Amino acid sequence: MKENILSNTLITGSDGMVGSYVDFGVRTNRRDLDVTDLKEAITQVKKYNPKIIIHLAAETDVDRCERDPGYAFLVNGVGTYNMTVAAREIGAKFIYVSTAGVFDGEKDGLYTKYDKPNPKNFYGHSKYLGELTVQNNLEDYIIVRACWMMGGGPKKDQKFVAKIIKQLRNNKIKEIKAITDQIGAPTFGKDLIENIKKLIESDAKGIFHLSNTGRATRLDVAKAIVEVIRPDVIVTPVDSSYFNLDAKRTKNEMLDVEKGFMRPWQDALKEYLETEWK
Repeated sequence: MKENILSNTLITGSDGMVGSYVDFGVRTNRRDLDVTDLKEAITQVKKYNPKIIIHLAAETDVDRCERDPGYAFLVNGVGTYNMTVAAREIGAKFIYVSTAGVFDGEKDGLYTKYDKPNPKNFYGHSKYLGELTVQNNLEDYIIVRACWMMGGGPKKDQKFVAKIIKQLRNNKIKEIKAITDQIGAPTFGKDLIENIKKLIESDAKGIFHLSNTGRATRLDVAKAIVEVIRPDVIVTPVDSSYFNLDAKRTKNEMLDVEKGFMRPWQDALKEYLETEWK
Protein backbone atom coordinates (compact mmCIF):
# COMPACT_ATOMS: atom_id res chain seq x y z
CA MET A 1 0.00 0.00 0.00
CA LYS A 2 1.03 3.60 -0.48
CA GLU A 3 2.79 5.24 2.46
CA ASN A 4 0.05 7.88 2.85
CA ILE A 5 -2.70 5.29 3.24
CA LEU A 6 -3.08 6.12 6.95
CA SER A 7 -4.09 9.68 6.13
CA ASN A 8 -7.01 8.26 4.15
CA THR A 9 -8.41 6.36 7.13
CA LEU A 10 -11.69 6.80 9.02
CA ILE A 11 -11.75 5.83 12.69
CA THR A 12 -14.93 5.22 14.69
CA GLY A 13 -14.99 5.52 18.47
CA SER A 14 -11.82 7.58 18.49
CA ASP A 15 -12.56 9.20 21.85
CA GLY A 16 -12.27 5.86 23.65
CA MET A 17 -9.26 4.42 25.46
CA VAL A 18 -7.73 2.84 22.35
CA GLY A 19 -8.77 5.67 20.05
CA SER A 20 -6.79 8.14 22.14
CA TYR A 21 -3.60 6.74 20.54
CA VAL A 22 -4.76 7.28 16.96
CA ASP A 23 -2.79 10.19 15.51
CA PHE A 24 -3.81 9.86 11.88
CA GLY A 25 -6.82 9.91 9.61
CA VAL A 26 -10.32 11.24 10.30
CA ARG A 27 -11.18 10.59 13.93
CA THR A 28 -14.90 10.35 14.69
CA ASN A 29 -16.88 9.74 17.86
CA ARG A 30 -20.53 8.98 18.55
CA ARG A 31 -21.53 12.63 18.04
CA ASP A 32 -19.98 12.60 14.57
CA LEU A 33 -20.98 9.08 13.56
CA ASP A 34 -23.55 6.96 15.40
CA VAL A 35 -22.67 3.46 14.21
CA THR A 36 -26.06 2.12 15.32
CA ASP A 37 -27.74 4.22 12.61
CA LEU A 38 -27.27 2.53 9.22
CA LYS A 39 -28.26 5.57 7.18
CA GLU A 40 -25.88 7.82 9.08
CA ALA A 41 -23.08 5.27 8.83
CA ILE A 42 -23.40 5.07 5.06
CA THR A 43 -23.77 8.85 4.66
CA GLN A 44 -20.71 9.68 6.77
CA VAL A 45 -18.52 7.00 5.23
CA LYS A 46 -19.42 8.16 1.73
CA LYS A 47 -18.71 11.74 2.81
CA TYR A 48 -15.13 10.94 3.82
CA ASN A 49 -14.65 8.13 1.26
CA PRO A 50 -11.74 6.51 3.13
CA LYS A 51 -9.57 3.68 1.86
CA ILE A 52 -9.42 2.24 5.40
CA ILE A 53 -11.97 2.07 8.22
CA ILE A 54 -10.78 1.25 11.75
CA HIS A 55 -13.85 0.34 13.76
CA LEU A 56 -13.17 1.04 17.44
CA ALA A 57 -16.68 2.07 18.49
CA ALA A 58 -17.90 -0.61 20.90
CA GLU A 59 -19.48 -1.31 24.26
CA THR A 60 -16.64 -2.90 26.24
CA ASP A 61 -18.12 -2.83 29.74
CA VAL A 62 -18.53 -6.58 30.23
CA ASP A 63 -20.93 -6.26 33.15
CA ARG A 64 -23.11 -3.66 31.43
CA CYS A 65 -23.36 -6.01 28.45
CA GLU A 66 -24.55 -8.76 30.80
CA ARG A 67 -27.17 -6.50 32.39
CA ASP A 68 -28.35 -5.11 29.05
CA PRO A 69 -27.61 -7.61 26.27
CA GLY A 70 -29.90 -5.76 23.85
CA TYR A 71 -27.64 -2.73 24.07
CA ALA A 72 -24.53 -4.90 23.70
CA PHE A 73 -25.84 -6.46 20.49
CA LEU A 74 -27.02 -3.08 19.18
CA VAL A 75 -23.59 -1.47 19.52
CA ASN A 76 -21.26 -4.41 18.95
CA GLY A 77 -23.39 -6.41 16.53
CA VAL A 78 -25.68 -4.04 14.63
CA GLY A 79 -23.13 -1.21 14.81
CA THR A 80 -20.48 -3.39 13.23
CA TYR A 81 -22.93 -4.62 10.58
CA ASN A 82 -23.77 -1.02 9.66
CA MET A 83 -20.13 -0.08 9.28
CA THR A 84 -19.37 -3.14 7.14
CA VAL A 85 -22.26 -2.24 4.84
CA ALA A 86 -20.85 1.27 4.50
CA ALA A 87 -17.34 -0.09 3.90
CA ARG A 88 -18.60 -2.47 1.23
CA GLU A 89 -20.36 0.34 -0.63
CA ILE A 90 -17.11 2.29 -1.10
CA GLY A 91 -14.70 -0.67 -1.20
CA ALA A 92 -12.81 0.26 1.98
CA LYS A 93 -10.55 -2.10 3.90
CA PHE A 94 -12.06 -2.79 7.35
CA ILE A 95 -10.26 -3.25 10.67
CA TYR A 96 -12.30 -4.63 13.55
CA VAL A 97 -10.97 -4.84 17.12
CA SER A 98 -12.32 -7.92 18.87
CA THR A 99 -11.50 -9.76 22.07
CA ALA A 100 -10.15 -12.96 23.59
CA GLY A 101 -13.60 -13.09 25.18
CA VAL A 102 -14.93 -14.81 22.05
CA PHE A 103 -13.38 -18.01 23.45
CA ASP A 104 -14.76 -20.12 26.30
CA GLY A 105 -11.58 -20.07 28.38
CA GLU A 106 -11.51 -23.83 28.89
CA LYS A 107 -8.45 -24.56 26.75
CA ASP A 108 -5.12 -25.51 28.29
CA GLY A 109 -2.59 -23.29 26.56
CA LEU A 110 -2.78 -20.41 24.12
CA TYR A 111 -5.77 -19.69 21.91
CA THR A 112 -4.78 -19.54 18.25
CA LYS A 113 -6.65 -17.77 15.49
CA TYR A 114 -7.72 -21.21 14.24
CA ASP A 115 -9.54 -22.14 17.47
CA LYS A 116 -13.31 -22.07 17.31
CA PRO A 117 -14.93 -19.24 19.30
CA ASN A 118 -17.44 -20.20 21.98
CA PRO A 119 -18.34 -17.13 24.06
CA LYS A 120 -19.53 -17.46 27.65
CA ASN A 121 -21.05 -14.02 28.28
CA PHE A 122 -23.07 -11.47 26.33
CA TYR A 123 -20.06 -9.25 25.71
CA GLY A 124 -18.23 -12.15 24.07
CA HIS A 125 -21.29 -13.12 22.05
CA SER A 126 -21.82 -9.57 20.80
CA LYS A 127 -18.18 -9.20 19.75
CA TYR A 128 -18.22 -12.59 18.04
CA LEU A 129 -21.32 -11.52 16.15
CA GLY A 130 -19.28 -8.54 14.99
CA GLU A 131 -16.53 -10.87 13.79
CA LEU A 132 -18.99 -13.00 11.82
CA THR A 133 -20.50 -9.89 10.29
CA VAL A 134 -17.10 -8.67 9.12
CA GLN A 135 -16.17 -12.07 7.68
CA ASN A 136 -19.50 -12.54 5.89
CA ASN A 137 -19.88 -9.01 4.50
CA LEU A 138 -16.33 -8.23 3.44
CA GLU A 139 -13.31 -9.76 1.74
CA ASP A 140 -10.65 -7.19 2.63
CA TYR A 141 -10.59 -7.08 6.42
CA ILE A 142 -8.42 -7.42 9.50
CA ILE A 143 -9.86 -8.78 12.75
CA VAL A 144 -7.59 -8.03 15.71
CA ARG A 145 -8.21 -9.85 18.99
CA ALA A 146 -6.85 -8.30 22.16
CA CYS A 147 -7.12 -9.02 25.89
CA TRP A 148 -7.36 -7.04 29.15
CA MET A 149 -7.18 -3.61 27.53
CA MET A 150 -5.41 -0.72 29.23
CA GLY A 151 -4.86 2.82 28.01
CA GLY A 152 -6.23 6.32 27.85
CA GLY A 153 -4.94 7.45 31.24
CA PRO A 154 -7.07 8.79 34.12
CA LYS A 155 -9.69 10.37 31.85
CA LYS A 156 -10.52 7.36 29.69
CA ASP A 157 -9.35 4.16 31.37
CA GLN A 158 -12.13 2.43 33.31
CA LYS A 159 -10.68 -1.06 33.15
CA PHE A 160 -8.76 -3.17 35.64
CA VAL A 161 -5.51 -1.19 35.67
CA ALA A 162 -7.33 2.09 36.31
CA LYS A 163 -9.46 0.53 39.05
CA ILE A 164 -6.35 -0.69 40.87
CA ILE A 165 -4.63 2.69 40.57
CA LYS A 166 -7.67 4.56 41.87
CA GLN A 167 -7.72 2.30 44.93
CA LEU A 168 -4.04 2.99 45.51
CA ARG A 169 -4.61 6.74 45.39
CA ASN A 170 -6.66 6.43 48.57
CA ASN A 171 -3.96 6.70 51.23
CA LYS A 172 -6.19 4.96 53.77
CA ILE A 173 -6.11 1.75 51.77
CA LYS A 174 -3.32 -0.60 52.90
CA GLU A 175 -4.53 -3.76 51.17
CA ILE A 176 -6.17 -4.61 47.85
CA LYS A 177 -7.50 -7.90 46.54
CA ALA A 178 -6.92 -9.40 43.09
CA ILE A 179 -7.99 -12.57 41.31
CA THR A 180 -5.72 -15.57 40.80
CA ASP A 181 -7.99 -17.89 38.79
CA GLN A 182 -8.02 -15.95 35.52
CA ILE A 183 -5.05 -15.79 33.15
CA GLY A 184 -4.36 -13.54 30.20
CA ALA A 185 -2.11 -10.60 29.39
CA PRO A 186 -2.76 -6.85 29.30
CA THR A 187 -2.95 -5.06 25.95
CA PHE A 188 -1.67 -1.48 25.86
CA GLY A 189 -3.84 0.57 23.49
CA LYS A 190 -0.78 2.46 22.26
CA ASP A 191 0.94 -0.77 21.22
CA LEU A 192 -2.25 -2.07 19.65
CA ILE A 193 -2.64 0.98 17.41
CA GLU A 194 1.03 0.95 16.41
CA ASN A 195 0.76 -2.65 15.30
CA ILE A 196 -2.56 -2.13 13.54
CA LYS A 197 -0.73 0.52 11.53
CA LYS A 198 1.91 -2.06 10.61
CA LEU A 199 -0.77 -4.50 9.46
CA ILE A 200 -2.44 -1.82 7.34
CA GLU A 201 0.83 -0.71 5.75
CA SER A 202 1.69 -4.31 4.83
CA ASP A 203 -1.80 -4.83 3.36
CA ALA A 204 -2.42 -7.75 5.72
CA LYS A 205 -5.72 -9.64 5.73
CA GLY A 206 -7.39 -12.03 8.16
CA ILE A 207 -7.39 -12.60 11.93
CA PHE A 208 -4.51 -11.51 14.17
CA HIS A 209 -3.93 -11.88 17.92
CA LEU A 210 -2.27 -8.78 19.37
CA SER A 211 -2.23 -8.72 23.15
CA ASN A 212 1.06 -7.83 24.79
CA THR A 213 3.14 -10.96 25.27
CA GLY A 214 3.58 -13.02 28.41
CA ARG A 215 1.33 -14.72 30.94
CA ALA A 216 -0.36 -13.05 33.89
CA THR A 217 -3.09 -13.44 36.45
CA ARG A 218 -4.96 -10.37 37.61
CA LEU A 219 -2.92 -10.73 40.80
CA ASP A 220 0.32 -10.48 38.81
CA VAL A 221 -0.85 -7.28 37.13
CA ALA A 222 -2.00 -5.76 40.41
CA LYS A 223 1.36 -6.53 42.05
CA ALA A 224 3.20 -4.92 39.12
CA ILE A 225 1.09 -1.77 39.51
CA VAL A 226 1.61 -1.65 43.28
CA GLU A 227 5.36 -1.98 42.80
CA VAL A 228 5.38 1.23 40.74
CA ILE A 229 2.65 3.26 42.47
CA ARG A 230 2.61 2.24 46.16
CA PRO A 231 4.98 -0.55 47.20
CA ASP A 232 3.71 -0.37 50.80
CA VAL A 233 0.30 -1.83 49.86
CA ILE A 234 -0.38 -5.55 50.37
CA VAL A 235 -1.96 -7.45 47.46
CA THR A 236 -4.08 -10.37 48.66
CA PRO A 237 -5.07 -13.22 46.30
CA VAL A 238 -8.75 -14.18 45.96
CA ASP A 239 -10.72 -16.23 43.45
CA SER A 240 -13.20 -14.74 40.99
CA SER A 241 -16.25 -15.54 43.12
CA TYR A 242 -15.12 -12.92 45.65
CA PHE A 243 -16.29 -9.96 43.54
CA ASN A 244 -19.71 -11.36 42.52
CA LEU A 245 -19.70 -9.66 39.10
CA ASP A 246 -22.66 -9.68 36.71
CA ALA A 247 -20.84 -11.37 33.83
CA LYS A 248 -19.06 -14.70 34.03
CA ARG A 249 -15.37 -14.30 33.26
CA THR A 250 -13.41 -16.95 31.40
CA LYS A 251 -10.50 -18.67 33.12
CA ASN A 252 -8.10 -18.46 30.19
CA GLU A 253 -7.78 -15.52 27.81
CA MET A 254 -4.23 -16.26 26.72
CA LEU A 255 -3.71 -15.57 23.02
CA ASP A 256 -1.12 -16.99 20.66
CA VAL A 257 0.24 -13.58 19.70
CA GLU A 258 1.65 -12.80 16.26
CA LYS A 259 5.44 -13.05 16.37
CA GLY A 260 7.46 -9.86 16.08
CA PHE A 261 4.64 -7.45 16.92
CA MET A 262 3.83 -6.87 20.61
CA ARG A 263 6.28 -6.37 23.48
CA PRO A 264 6.01 -8.01 26.94
CA TRP A 265 3.11 -6.79 29.04
CA GLN A 266 5.42 -5.83 31.91
CA ASP A 267 7.27 -3.30 29.71
CA ALA A 268 4.05 -1.89 28.31
CA LEU A 269 2.46 -1.55 31.75
CA LYS A 270 5.54 0.18 33.17
CA GLU A 271 5.52 2.75 30.35
CA TYR A 272 1.78 3.29 30.72
CA LEU A 273 2.05 3.91 34.47
CA GLU A 274 5.07 6.17 34.23
CA THR A 275 3.89 8.29 31.28
CA GLU A 276 0.16 8.60 31.92
CA TRP A 277 -0.51 8.08 35.62
CA LYS A 278 2.33 9.87 37.46
